[in-house]
Amino acid sequence: MANPLSPGDRAPKSGQYEQVGPRGGRTGAERTVTRGEPLPPTPRRGMGYILTDATKHGKR
Repeated sequence: MANPLSPGDRAPKSGQYEQVGPRGGRTGAERTVTRGEPLPPTPRRGMGYILTDATKHGKR
């Protein structure tokens, strides 16, 4: 697993970000974040985010 992103980091891609515990345990709680926006605060210290489902943009 890649290093989790911290709350306040800018999202590198748009999509669903799952909160993970300090040791990488998955919580199932997801947040939708747009690329370039800061990731929201987590409920507990030491938690972070991993991208679980990137937004897919279709070509027009």
